[in-house]
Amino acid sequence: MTIDQIRAQFPGLSQDRIFADNAAGSQVVGSCIESIRSYMSETNVQLGFDYTISKQATSRVDKALEATARYMNASTDEIVFGYSTAQIVRAVSIALKFCPGDEIVLSKLDHESHISPWVQVAKWKGLKVRWWVPSRYTSTNPKLEADDLIAQGLVNADTRIVCFTHTSNVLGSITDVAAVSRAIKSINPNTLVSVDGVAYAPHAPIDVQAFGVDFYYFSWYKVYGPHIATGFVTKSALQHLEYLGHYFLPKTSAQYILGLTSGSYEAIQSVSAVIEYVNSVGWGWIEKQETNLQERLLSFIRSHPDIQLYGDPRSDRAVRMPVISFRVSDRSCADVVRELYAKSKCRPTADNYWARRLLEDVLRVDVDDGVIRCSFVHYNTVDEVQSLVHALEQILSTKAKL
Repeated sequence: MTIDQIRAQFPGLSQDRIFADNAAGSQVVGSCIESIRSYMSETNVQLGFDYTISKQATSRVDKALEATARYMNASTDEIVFGYSTAQIVRAVSIALKFCPGDEIVLSKLDHESHISPWVQVAKWKGLKVRWWVPSRYTSTNPKLEADDLIAQGLVNADTRIVCFTHTSNVLGSITDVAAVSRAIKSINPNTLVSVDGVAYAPHAPIDVQAFGVDFYYFSWYKVYGPHIATGFVTKSALQHLEYLGHYFLPKTSAQYILGLTSGSYEAIQSVSAVIEYVNSVGWGWIEKQETNLQERLLSFIRSHPDIQLYGDPRSDRAVRMPVISFRVSDRSCADVVRELYAKSKCRPTADNYWARRLLEDVLRVDVDDGVIRCSFVHYNTVDEVQSLVHALEQILSTKAKL
């Protein structure tokens, strides 16, 4: 597979632009777009009835559910589709059963979608929230690490659930989910583990069994697909959830317990095409390409003291993904981004990226100015990253002359 062959499969890449904020949403693979078109043109009927078109529609949706379960190393009963990760997390937080005295551990490195539902539930039910803030390198490279979690004594006999991110959508830092899960369960085997995989999912395979998690979520529109999300709920955790579905439906699967609505069938069934595409490229190819991309930008940033990087400075894919955030000293992020737009076809952004607690309470940067985020996926090219680097060189050169 060559980069030209890959790019040819994404209609959006025909535009004369360099997409450099893929963490906000990737381009959609053409086979997914065609799948949605054909579903809505040919099989747009109610599922579950005994006539040909309904059977065809049902089969397409069922196959997507089965493909998604295999993709995550789960069973079909453990999968739920929703309109967004935020929506699924909210449903889980409402459904989870609590007892008086229960505690919730939340990470301040997380996107707010994985925080606010639990803060609200704690308020409603009078629960204690403990905040997980890394104790090391907090101003530039905070990480969620198992030994730090243990050292801070955040997990105890009252801990009902621990919620944290697999990859920060600002820092790009990868959490060793399996190690953290083991640490949590070693202290309290009954504590549930909830992981936000949104910023991780476009870049690496998901194996919920290896991760040892009870809940895991990600959004397909970050993974070359439509605007829907998938949640995983381990079978053993289903018993801890109140039933949110219609009373007459089976209480044996995550979709019935948490799904709330029938869902966007055309979007759900198109996930099969996304998975087929990812499998055709292979995660090995993706990792190699993305390592090259992030090393090009990170090496430039490391050589310029006027740029403050947030997250690990290494391009090693064991520690970070190509989600790269930084600030240029004595310059507003918005101004730098406007100059990048003027000097190149690159389209990074400046924002807080719905991770305000990370910026305000951990990194302690101006949350209104935010940080500049450049995020790449495997369909980006080294030449595109070089274009961004060249534009940054011009901006820094101009700044030095002032």
